[in-house]
Amino acid sequence: MPVEIERKFLVKSAGWRAGARACTIRQGYLSSGGATVRIRIADAEAFITVKGKTEGIARAEFEYPIPLADAQAMLETLCAQPLIEKTRYAVEHAGRTWTVDVFEGENDGLVMAEVELQGADEHVELPDWAGEEVTDDPRYRNSSLAKAPLGTADL
Repeated sequence: MPVEIERKFLVKSAGWRAGARACTIRQGYLSSGGATVRIRIADAEAFITVKGKTEGIARAEFEYPIPLADAQAMLETLCAQPLIEKTRYAVEHAGRTWTVDVFEGENDGLVMAEVELQGADEHVELPDWAGEEVTDDPRYRNSSLAKAPLGTADL
């Protein structure tokens, strides 16, 4: 079974920007109860993702490509509003690829970084731009940010 293991951090400075590669993301949620079902458009690709309940820093994750037109229709007609809008940057640090999400729309002003791991106890060298860890804070899950945005005014 595919498993997602990640740690999340608020970003405290712009030191990550040098050499970062960008991707524009729009995503919405069909369900965010026991299992989370997400529709995501990343640049010109679309996916449906099903995530299980988080246990520690891990959870089951199943992701499949879907037609772009279907994803656009689902985002507009089936997903709860507001949608999550963000630019995702890939940043290399200490042999790992980190993702830094710069949120827009209802979550404008929020900048978060995450790193995916092979195991929950794996050591991670933190970059100097990584601030407070929010892995265990459910407010910072994208499914929560769709329901209760944390834009600059809320921070």
